[in-house]
Amino acid sequence: MADNAYIVSAVRTPGGKKNGSLSQWHPADMGAIVIDELVKKTGIDPKDIDDVIFGCVDQVGAQSGNVARNAILASSLPESVPGTSVDRQCGSSQQALHFAAQAVMSGTQDVVIAGGVEVMSMVPIGASVKDGYDAGHGFPFNAVGIEKRYPGTFFSQFTGAELVANKWNLSREDLDLFALKSHQKGAEATKLGYFEKEIVPIESKCESLKKSMITMDEGIRYDSSIEALSSLKSVTDGGVITAGNASQITDGASAIMVCNENGLSKIKCDPRAEIISLSVIGDDPIFMLTGPIPASKLALKNVNLSIDDIDLYEVNEAFAPVPLAWAHELKADHSKLNVNGGAIALGHPLGSTGTKLMTTLLHELERRNGKYALQAICEGGGTANATIIKKV
Repeated sequence: MADNAYIVSAVRTPGGKKNGSLSQWHPADMGAIVIDELVKKTGIDPKDIDDVIFGCVDQVGAQSGNVARNAILASSLPESVPGTSVDRQCGSSQQALHFAAQAVMSGTQDVVIAGGVEVMSMVPIGASVKDGYDAGHGFPFNAVGIEKRYPGTFFSQFTGAELVANKWNLSREDLDLFALKSHQKGAEATKLGYFEKEIVPIESKCESLKKSMITMDEGIRYDSSIEALSSLKSVTDGGVITAGNASQITDGASAIMVCNENGLSKIKCDPRAEIISLSVIGDDPIFMLTGPIPASKLALKNVNLSIDDIDLYEVNEAFAPVPLAWAHELKADHSKLNVNGGAIALGHPLGSTGTKLMTTLLHELERRNGKYALQAICEGGGTANATIIKKV
C-alpha cells in the first residue's frame, strides 16, 4: 500500500528583478538559503533528509555541475545527503516536487526536499542552448527526426503565446487587463503581509543596497496602469504579446519538505497539506503552452474531483493567454485564479517557479481555510505538470 506524501514546510526567497538586489548571489548559495530555512522550521536532524531534488532550467556556468548537490555543499546539510537536478523547463521544480512525492509514497525514502533555483541575471534564459551552440556543440531542436515530424518549424514560446491568444480570441486589451490585475493583486497581497510567512529574507549583494535585507518581491509595479501597459510595443509586429503581459525575468529560489508517515516521526512540526494528485502530460509543441489544460483535467480525474471542488488555483503566468485559455477550457472561477498575482507581477525564476507557486498556494489555502488547491505550469516542448493538494 502506498504511503501518503505530506508537505510539512515550504519557503521561498523574494523575487529579485533583473540585475536587481539578488543578481549577484551564486545559485548554490541561494539554494542553500531555502534548504537551511526548511531545516530550521521543521527541526529535523539534517542527516535524516534522504535526498534533495532541485529544478533548474539553464544548467550552465554557475548553475551547472548538479546545482542541487552544490546547494547541499553550500548549506548546513552533511555530505551524506545526496542531490540531483531536474530540467522540465518552466515546470522543473514542480517536477522535483512530483519526484519527491513519488519517492516518499513508494516508501523508498521518508524525507525529501524538493525545490529549485534560477539566477537569471547571472545565467540568462536560453544560455544553455546559446552557449552550447556558440561553443560548437550543436543545436537541440534540429534532430533529423524532429525536422521530419515538424518540417520547417521554429519552436518558440512567443509564437506559442500568440497562437494561444488567437485560438481563444484574446485581444491585446484582454491580456493587458489581466496583467494589470496581476500587479494589483500582488501589490495588495504584499501590503497586507500575505507573503511574509513564506518569504525568507535575503541579503542584497547589489552595491547600492549592500547589507540590506530584501523581504519583498521586487517586480511588482505598484503604479501600473492600463495606459502604460497598452503603450508597450508588441514582441512581433501586429502581435498581442508584450513585455508587460508576459512573465518577468527573475532571480530566486524555493524549497518544500515532503515526507511520509515514517518521515513525520523525524520532524518537529505537523503536516500542512497532503499531495493527493500528480499529473504530467505532453501536448502540442508548436502551441507549446496549452499543456496545463489536459494536465489539470487528468489530475482532477485521478481523484474524482471537479474544478468546482477546488478552492484555489495557480496557473503560471508565463504569458497572460495561458491562464486565460486554461480558465476558459476548465470553466474555472476567475476569482480563485492566481489570487495574489502571478509571474507577470511577482516574476518567473524558471527552475524555481514550481515550488515557489506551491509555497504561495499552500500559505493562501491555509489563510483562507480552504480544502483543495490545484497548480499547473506550461513548459517548453509542450509538456505540463499539474498537482492537487489537500489541506491537513
